Amino acid sequence: MRPVFVTGLGLISPLGHDIDTAFDAAVAARSAVHPLVALGLPDLVGAAAAFDSSPWFTRMQLSGVDRVSQFAVAAASLAVTDAKLDPAAWDGERVGVYLGCGMGGSEAIDAAYRHLYAEGRRVPPLTVVASMVNAPASHVSLRLGIRGPVMTYAMACTSGAAAIGEALKALRCGEVDIAIAGGAEAPLSFGTVKAWEALRTLATPDPADPARSCKPFCARRNGLVLGEGAAMLVLEGAERLGHRRPRARLAGYGNASDAVHITKPDTRGQIAAMNRALRDAGMTPAQVGYINAHGTATQAGDVIETRAIQAVWSDRAHRPAVSSTKAVHGHLLGAAGALELALTIRALERGMLPPTAHLDQADAECDLDYLADGPRTAPALRAAMSNSFGFGGSNVSLVIEKAD
Repeated sequence: MRPVFVTGLGLISPLGHDIDTAFDAAVAARSAVHPLVALGLPDLVGAAAAFDSSPWFTRMQLSGVDRVSQFAVAAASLAVTDAKLDPAAWDGERVGVYLGCGMGGSEAIDAAYRHLYAEGRRVPPLTVVASMVNAPASHVSLRLGIRGPVMTYAMACTSGAAAIGEALKALRCGEVDIAIAGGAEAPLSFGTVKAWEALRTLATPDPADPARSCKPFCARRNGLVLGEGAAMLVLEGAERLGHRRPRARLAGYGNASDAVHITKPDTRGQIAAMNRALRDAGMTPAQVGYINAHGTATQAGDVIETRAIQAVWSDRAHRPAVSSTKAVHGHLLGAAGALELALTIRALERGMLPPTAHLDQADAECDLDYLADGPRTAPALRAAMSNSFGFGGSNVSLVIEKAD
């Protein structure tokens, strides 16, 4: 089977806009969660990305380009630079974009409804093209001259991870030579946040410190915190590497559906996704030493994921360390799996595992090694997994291996 390598990483995230800054923040448990005062929602918290669009777009270019597409273009451009590739020199027909996005252009939709219903004004004429879910992938294609497959995956919280997995398949079968893959999401608009609040899934702000509001696997957890941003990877086959050193090998991809409930997770689908990813990578569970968990800090979700991991790693002696970095960067929905995989790749490179922040009270039903005491050095770590589980019953697991 054709090996596929990660040669570039680019991200726009609540923790920073380069992988080292973001990873260092995750290791130090520096939370980007804060009250959403700028949105007029001071009683709710989120993790915003401090993003300046001016390096990527002129003022005229921004017309009809939602924040989510701005994130995608910036992250993809940074990933290509990190991979030491020149878009002017590649064959655009042999390059593909595989991008996950769950919500589309939520700011554009929010503005349109405000114009129409609250102010009695006409809807902005570019609302459709700004808000359509495939807009981020399309803008990446336009910016980088990519004329191969330009695919969008809208699978709620698994969108970005699924996009990366499908890019892996496309490279293996020779459909493309280079894949730009990942996810983008910008859900921090007033209407979108209020919609999530109505679902009763959002965390109650911590009264002592709002930055500690997201508490994965903790007995005091009470919901997820929304975040925003994008993470993009450049994927290539070994024959293209030359003297470039890859960051990691993308070894395995597993995708499975629960077929149980639209919002309630189920262990069977999660177990199937993890087992499929391991089989695809040609690995046993014992070979994986770390899992970046989906870990959203919901009451049901964290327990279900714990039980699924226990089922796959039935041998207690070989259970991996587990952590959820969502505690500090929030849940980026369609971009979550991509950002978390990027952080997991950096963990492999650095031999350092980020902790699960804010886990200050153990839950008897969540009894894995969640790195609650802080980061851990892991110089012998060879392989790791990143989990993404989402509404609609979708489950995606990705396995990465250290690149020598």
